[in-house]
Formats: sequence, C-alpha cells, structure tokens
Amino acid sequence: MKNYFTFATSNKQQATSNKKTMENKFDVIIIGGSYAGLSAGMSLGRSLRKVLIIDSGKPCNRQTPHSHNFITHDGKTPKEISDLAKEQVEKYETVHFHNGIVIKTVKVSEDFQVETDNGENFFAKKLILASGVKDMMPDISGFSECWGISVIHCPYCHGYEVKGEPTGILSNGEMLFEFSKLVYNLTKDLTLFTNGKADLSNEQIEILNKNKINLVEDEIEAIIHENGQMQKLILKTGNEVALKALYAKIPFEQNINTEDLGLELTEHGFIKIDHFHKTNVDGVFACGDNVTMMRSVANAVAQGNFTGAIINKELCDEEFS
Repeated sequence: MKNYFTFATSNKQQATSNKKTMENKFDVIIIGGSYAGLSAGMSLGRSLRKVLIIDSGKPCNRQTPHSHNFITHDGKTPKEISDLAKEQVEKYETVHFHNGIVIKTVKVSEDFQVETDNGENFFAKKLILASGVKDMMPDISGFSECWGISVIHCPYCHGYEVKGEPTGILSNGEMLFEFSKLVYNLTKDLTLFTNGKADLSNEQIEILNKNKINLVEDEIEAIIHENGQMQKLILKTGNEVALKALYAKIPFEQNINTEDLGLELTEHGFIKIDHFHKTNVDGVFACGDNVTMMRSVANAVAQGNFTGAIINKELCDEEFS
C-alpha cells in the first residue's frame, strides 16, 4: 500500500508539473512591456499567437511629464499612452502578462526558457527583447531628479518646448559637435559643456566660435532646480550658468543580461540586429531602445509592430509543411 501511494503521488506530481509546463509554454515571449513590447504583442495577438509579455512596470521615461512627436498622442504623458496601449492589447485573449524581472534566459532543446525573479519559468519558441536600456546617471547633484524633465536626450521629443531658451549640451568629442547642429537649429542661446577638457579639433572649435556657441570645459558640480525644472548649473569653479534645459548624452547599459544567450552588441552597446530585427541567435529578435539611439515612443511602436509581423511570418513558414 505504501509503495502504491508513493507511485500514485509521484504520477500526480508529474502530471501537475507537465500541466504547469504546458500552461507556461508560449509561441513568443516578449521581455519588456513598454511601447515596443506592447506593439509587438498586439501584432502577434491579432495573428492568434500565444504570447507572454513580461514587464516590471518601470519604464525609463517614467519621470517625463509629456511625450511628443508621436502623431495622435502628442502632448500626452508616457503613462497615458502605455496604459491605453496595454488596455487595448489585453483585449486579445491569446496575449498574457506577467509582472516581474527576467533574471535568466537560456536555450533548452528547441525552446527558450525564461526565468523571472519570483522563481517562475516560462518557455517559448521565439523571444523578443524589448527590454530597453538603463541610463547611467553622472555624479552631478540634481541630475537624476531633472532627467526626462529638463535634462533631456532628444531634440525631436523635447526640443520644441524649449525652443529659443538658454540651453546646454553635456557631451564631448564628435558626438557633441554633431549634436550641437541639431540643437542650434532650435535655439541660438547655446552653451556646450564638456565636463572636463574638450575633445574637439581646432576646426570644430572655430565653427562653434563663428556661430557664437559657448564652450565650457569646467566640471559641473550641481543642477539647481525646482521639481525637476532646471534653473541653473553650478560649476566646480563656483561659476553659475542659467539654463532652461540641458541635453545630455550619457552612457547606458542593457537591461537584460546579453551574455546568457551570447548576443552580439554593436560598437555603441546596442543589441546587434539585421533588417528583420533578428539577433545573431536564431529565434531571438530585438526592438526598441535597446537596438537604436533613435529613442522615441513613435519609433519603438513602429519597431515592435514590424518585429511581431516578422516573427508571425517565420512561425507560419515553420508550421506550413
């Protein structure tokens, strides 16, 4: 009797485990549930694909008061746009959501296994990495509090709102010089901050002087602000510079561990993809901020939609035999 009970219990546990595995198996797992991930989810949901979107609910633009340059949504808060997007994607019954952080991704036989921070394991034929990036804030007092509000990254997303205002750019080298052309188009009251010795050629400095663009090599001590709205910069020399906005080109790191799957990165640290958003790992795709310096809501939505369509086509090709 004891042996039979042990055998029966073991079979029941195995059956429960198999059922759990089937419940946790999907056509596609999307890591990241912001604009790119939700857009990909809608594209796949409309193609009747069983999809899981895993997201922690902490987008990089959560401090940004308004989103711009996205037609039909211009001026809305990022949260308004993402909340509406999620509400619409949730209507597709084959799309599921899981609140969590992915801590590991591995290839298991023909599937990918995704483990989250709460110990859950999910499986899928294909992966979409819409996981975004993590911005690395410099050690400047007030910088992180102003990030996305008056310390901004994109002239197309934020530049119109501060056109003609006293504006700065925090960067250096070729990136600084090229970026200054875009910002100079929006305001002639422009100061460049290299936060140390400038890495610019004599010819570049001559062009900056010709256009009456100020160049400051002194290091920045702090940003004085009120609720994220910049008032002035304090330099380590004690000098002050009044500003309404500061564009900042700062380093970043990938939100997901790219080494788990052996993903290739570009020289700038983005996940390397081809024209179909395929990574170097077969079955793994990527879209959104983690693959391009063109960080905008509109671009992320377009990339996600395209990636979802490409994956559905690939699944159809594999199944049609």
